[in-house]
Amino acid sequence: MKAFLILENGTVFEGTHIGADKEVISEVVFDTAMVGYLSVLTDPTYAGQAVCMTYPLIGNFGVSKEDMQSAKVWPDGFIVKELSRIPSNFRCDVSIQEFLEEHHVAGIAGIDTRALTKILRDQGTMNGMITTNCAFDKEEVLQKIKAYKVGRAVEKVTCQVPYQVAHTTDLAQNGPLSGSARFDKDAYENGEREPIPTNVKELNGLGLSAAVLDLGATADVIQALAIRGCSVSVYPAHTKAEEILAAQPDGILISNGPGDPKEYPEIVEELKKIYESDIPVFAIGLGHQLMALATGADTYKMKCGHRGGNHPSKDLVTGQVHIVTLKQGYAVDASTLDAAKMRETGRNVNDGTNTAIDYVGKKIFSVQYRPEGNGGLLSSSYLYDRLITMMKGEN
Repeated sequence: MKAFLILENGTVFEGTHIGADKEVISEVVFDTAMVGYLSVLTDPTYAGQAVCMTYPLIGNFGVSKEDMQSAKVWPDGFIVKELSRIPSNFRCDVSIQEFLEEHHVAGIAGIDTRALTKILRDQGTMNGMITTNCAFDKEEVLQKIKAYKVGRAVEKVTCQVPYQVAHTTDLAQNGPLSGSARFDKDAYENGEREPIPTNVKELNGLGLSAAVLDLGATADVIQALAIRGCSVSVYPAHTKAEEILAAQPDGILISNGPGDPKEYPEIVEELKKIYESDIPVFAIGLGHQLMALATGADTYKMKCGHRGGNHPSKDLVTGQVHIVTLKQGYAVDASTLDAAKMRETGRNVNDGTNTAIDYVGKKIFSVQYRPEGNGGLLSSSYLYDRLITMMKGEN
């Protein structure tokens, strides 16, 4: 079946329909990762977007549901040059085509993804429509496309009630954590799991307790804390700071997530209260941007964003360059950092955008990129160890 990708600038790509047979309008972005398409599909950071994979052949290994980063597919659309319909891997559960259909996600294959990427890189991120309607009225469609806004996507991806994840002892008995098996937020919201106790220290009498503010947290982020001996309590994005602080966690992680940080002034207000506490805090991605806003800095929308696992970030303290995973369309404006409160500690080597901040006189640090805690690039996983060290009172 024919399918069309219509961009906000009037460009039309013709290809082949994949996934669910439905029409969708979303923000079109590209991801330069050569591997990890399942991680992209199940990452809440992509909520409200249609993702173009720049690597030309996608789906060779099919889908192993144990590797999902959440229990759902979050992108509205999936755009590829060529979709492998016959996956080859002993862990494969379903093909990409079957997976997209199962999660009602529309897609298009067979288009020139290189040309699409160049348009988005040169002209900037823009909206687009995926449709199988061959008789579409272009002028009418373009009005709808231009009117689309991603909106407050965090509200779609955050958990609705707090829940807990056990520390590593439980992992040894039950196997590795996964998005589909152990991080199905619906299971907690339907009452299938125990809610967190009043004092999260009750979870692990001998170990550490960590609180995660879920702005769109992926399984590997929570797992990174759990395998380091932390009992983890996960809170909805709009939880009041007083509730989290009253539970007396040893540390707090502000997670990654989708969208424009300036659309969440109410979360910024709660982070101001967390900033004033003495609890160690580690913020990632959207959390990094929100914490910066909470301390007086500014953020801005990048031209085409950074999405992929091959971005060089220079540590301005050590001089080392790490290859990191970035999945953001917004960045912190380093020129607006208050030197009395913040110190820039990381910078993207390619374009000079901010990638890390340390907070002066506080046990708080944040990064724009995604420190992988399970698989993928592990060069930045030491950041979780840094948080643990602070939680133990050793730094």
